[in-house]
Amino acid sequence: MDSHTTTEALIDLDALRSNVACTLELAAGRELIGVVKADAYGHGSLRIAQTLVSTGCTRLAVVSVDEAVALRDAGIGSPDILVLSGLRSGEEAREAADKRLTPVLHNDETRLFAAEAGRYKGTPIPVEVEVDTGMSRMGIDVARAADFLVEVNATPTLALDGVFTHFSRADETDLGPCLLQLESFRRVLDVARKNGVSPARIHAANSAGVLAGKRILDALPEATAVRPGLMLYGVTPAPHFDAPLKAVMQLQTQVVRLQEVVPGQPVGYGGLYRAKHKTRIATLPLGYADGVPCATFGEGHVWLGGKQRPIVGRISMDYIGVDVGPAGDENDVVNLGDRAVIFGNKGADPDGISVEDAAGWAGTIAYEPLVRVGQRVRRRVVGE
Repeated sequence: MDSHTTTEALIDLDALRSNVACTLELAAGRELIGVVKADAYGHGSLRIAQTLVSTGCTRLAVVSVDEAVALRDAGIGSPDILVLSGLRSGEEAREAADKRLTPVLHNDETRLFAAEAGRYKGTPIPVEVEVDTGMSRMGIDVARAADFLVEVNATPTLALDGVFTHFSRADETDLGPCLLQLESFRRVLDVARKNGVSPARIHAANSAGVLAGKRILDALPEATAVRPGLMLYGVTPAPHFDAPLKAVMQLQTQVVRLQEVVPGQPVGYGGLYRAKHKTRIATLPLGYADGVPCATFGEGHVWLGGKQRPIVGRISMDYIGVDVGPAGDENDVVNLGDRAVIFGNKGADPDGISVEDAAGWAGTIAYEPLVRVGQRVRRRVVGE
């Protein structure tokens, strides 16, 4: 058997259901738009989407038409799927119409693409509009947003289904910048309403916005929905958030080699690490192609033999080395075939490793290790 087939990502659907319940409680009656972009943050979009829909999620969101079409073709016939990045061409707009998708409009070009698709389809195309209130990334500029909403609303081949904005700093303890964004957003909505625009959906809160609680949610009382991603997968965007979330993914593998090394012996590419004492190195069959960032070198640990153990040597594409201590210690035994957890077991053991821990060792954010778990890592679903 290929040693790399021992590496797998356990996907716990019971944990996902628990996180949905937690999110719905925090959302206080607002609709849940579940974000499943980037293959559901590396978890496998089909199974995640199916579970979200069956657990109380009334809409899904992805980043591209291609992602949405893949879900439709895999059997996700409902609910609505929001395409966050919008449309790149008239052809893509027609495909979105055929697959009953809801594209987001960011500018006049995307509005024209969608309007053309509505004429092609012979029925108004549902669309949403993103208002840029401070992210400076996508969306119609706040200064022109009200006029743009009026134009969309007046286009007979479009049906304005929703309006939203996106927070740039909701994961910070100071919520002032978010509240300023919401003030700008509400001004746009007020002007649009005075001109006859009444969108069915209004939303702003991402995961951090939901976890920030009433200060954010109450600042936009007209909001009908929340739009979380990361928290559904059991991860908080920042350490100060406190919610009973459960990790959905656990990345694990098995020891495939044990080698004794002597002081000064190099381990890994470049000999950047040299053994400080006589010890054993456990080789694990996963590397930076499987979700272990190269930047983990010198900082990272894995859970093996009941405790955290340091990763030593540079991270290879396919392997990492772990210092498991010298042979002969009857109280600290590691054997070939033993299971090692890279992240995701902190809920089962308070001394375990969370994806937030793994991200911190690599100097990155928790999103990155999840979405970097490569396609050759088998996803094994539990809790069905």
